[in-house]
Amino acid sequence: MGSMNEITGKPEKSTSPVVAVNGSSVRNIRETKKLTQLYVANVVGVTTDTISRWENNRYPTIKRDNAEKLAAALEVPLNEILRRDEEPPSPEEEPQSPTPHRRRWPMLLTLVIVILAAIFLLIYPKAAPPVAVRWLPHFGAPGEIIPIQIKVQRRETDAGGIIVRSGLPTGWQLVNSVPRPSTGQLSSGELKWLLPGGSTAATISFTVRIPHDAPLDSTASFTGKVVLQSGDSTRTEAIGGPNKVTINGRHWADTNGDGKIDDNEIMPAYYLTEEMKGLGLDWQTIEAIWSGKGYTWDKTRRDFVITR
Repeated sequence: MGSMNEITGKPEKSTSPVVAVNGSSVRNIRETKKLTQLYVANVVGVTTDTISRWENNRYPTIKRDNAEKLAAALEVPLNEILRRDEEPPSPEEEPQSPTPHRRRWPMLLTLVIVILAAIFLLIYPKAAPPVAVRWLPHFGAPGEIIPIQIKVQRRETDAGGIIVRSGLPTGWQLVNSVPRPSTGQLSSGELKWLLPGGSTAATISFTVRIPHDAPLDSTASFTGKVVLQSGDSTRTEAIGGPNKVTINGRHWADTNGDGKIDDNEIMPAYYLTEEMKGLGLDWQTIEAIWSGKGYTWDKTRRDFVITR
């Protein structure tokens, strides 16, 4: 039978490898690196509720590809988030006096498996995780200031400097950024940062304002790439992660777009606002929506209306 989808609970058509994740390790690594559940959820491609359930060991196992994305989002090897308390099943006992013919079969089978695995890796090499990953909120409202982050990893082979370029949708304006863009201001709708060489990860945090006349139910797309220097050569790589924001009158902190900011959404918004303090995010509105019963978007006033 097919495996069960961990988010929807519906059977999948094909069987996928699964692994057991240590939720405590996931949470400790995320909090140590000061990563929000919202950021991790966007990189993996799941909801913050799913990240919370993984961290609380609500799922005994998850898909291996999701575990690999989770490890990449946390910037650690996969084995650092796997449970270690499970022993592999012991092989069946061989007869005490096996014949030479029967002893050769397991060896031949192992050799065939190793050869097939090597052929598979040669034909389908595993792609390395992207050097830079973008985080974006799902939603936004006309005139609203929204946060964006780009997490940049430095690999041993990329010992030189890194140039980060981020293209903004037409009409969108930069509000503030840490670090400041190398150009100091927008140039043809593109922001540029020059990061010096080193071995530690770097985070670019910036805020942009959605145009006041942005039509509702529209989608805005971001572009971006990094230029990496290694010795005398350079190479270019696209920025990973989500690249679209839906303009629908929902606050950026309302991650599921249900017209309210609940307890699962307020903490990631708080951590992100604290991390990006001084960049123009409106914490008072976020807290007021959370304290109230919900909110709506007033098309005439072009503002949020909070339900008390």
